[in-house]
Amino acid sequence: MSKFSWGMNPCGIFLLWAMAAVGLPAQTLTKVQSFQKIDGAAPYSTLVQSPDGSLYGTTASGGATGTCLIYPGCGTIFKITNGALTKLHSFDRTDGDTPQAALVRGTDGKFYGTTEAGGANNYGTLFTITPSGTFAMLYSFCSLSGCADGGNPFAPLVQGSDGNFYGTTYDGGIGSCGCGTVFKITPSGRLTTLHSFHKGDGANPSAALAQGADGNFYGTTNNGGANDDGTIFTISPGGTFMTLHSFDGTDGQDPVAGLILGTDGNFYGTTANGGNGSGTIFRFTTTGALTTLHNFDVADGANPYAPVMQAIDGNLYGTTYAGGTSATCYSVDGGGCGVVFKMSLNGIFTTLYNFCSQRGCADGDAPFGGVVQGTDGNLYGTTLYGGVNRVGTVFSLFLTTDPTTEKKPTR
Repeated sequence: MSKFSWGMNPCGIFLLWAMAAVGLPAQTLTKVQSFQKIDGAAPYSTLVQSPDGSLYGTTASGGATGTCLIYPGCGTIFKITNGALTKLHSFDRTDGDTPQAALVRGTDGKFYGTTEAGGANNYGTLFTITPSGTFAMLYSFCSLSGCADGGNPFAPLVQGSDGNFYGTTYDGGIGSCGCGTVFKITPSGRLTTLHSFHKGDGANPSAALAQGADGNFYGTTNNGGANDDGTIFTISPGGTFMTLHSFDGTDGQDPVAGLILGTDGNFYGTTANGGNGSGTIFRFTTTGALTTLHNFDVADGANPYAPVMQAIDGNLYGTTYAGGTSATCYSVDGGGCGVVFKMSLNGIFTTLYNFCSQRGCADGDAPFGGVVQGTDGNLYGTTLYGGVNRVGTVFSLFLTTDPTTEKKPTR
């Protein structure tokens, strides 16, 4: 079972197309969509936008009913075009179960993704789907003895400059650890395991890789390393691996999310815990220097599970699963209902929105995925809980600047 399966039990919800605006100083959040059970429920992932402006994503449950990992319904793939939601695919466990990762759009125009479970061996799958909904399963994990090829991929794929896709599995691999793998897969479905983790060099990667300017890939592991608090690593397309940094708690702990390559040539990421206890945002150079840019303090957010995103204004934007100023949440963790934040590359931090600002958390609660900037300049994302029936929302956030909420960098 996934470490990210937080014990949800989503019930059926009906379609809501209500543009309900919530006013905060300088920001407006608009709830875009709530799901019917048949359309999907419990969206964990970040959305991706296609050139035509449609938004694509996955839900971890809902869709056609069946025997699934823990949810009613094994999950769906959906798109939203001009506010209208279309279900493109319902998983049925044979082709995948519980997709928690974002889709990635390939250079061929198709979308590629992963499911945590399901498939021939119930250890997850890799799949592709066209914008019109033509689905094909590419690979079922644990196809080799002892799951030497890995199992339970939580992370999105990334397409490398060579046209192949690269990704990680949370479990499996060669050796007794079963601490996960890094793999390469061709668009036609031929998989090569590039690295098996052994705890000392990292364990249980749950995030996407990022390709650097040097052609190598950079990533994080949730556990393992010198202090078992997670690591940052690099790996070449051919499999040459090196651990670059072991977190020690003070500089962060449990990097659930992956890195992004900033326009300044540095990598940026988050840790779900550590720092002052509620997680961090950090900068990491290719020479191995890590700088903590922000320590979350619960009031401004807590537990960022998603990667940050660099917008066209050069700032970083992201979400935290918990924290913020709202006190009454639907999410089981409590301690604040999550926020959307902005941070400059030099660490000036701004809380843009606190979820559960509406009665009953109608505006959403607990964003697990990150945000994406649409072609209209606004941010789009999902919340895992909240909404009219408390099972999640798709939202957009209109961007302006409110310097009165900014915090100076953490050094």
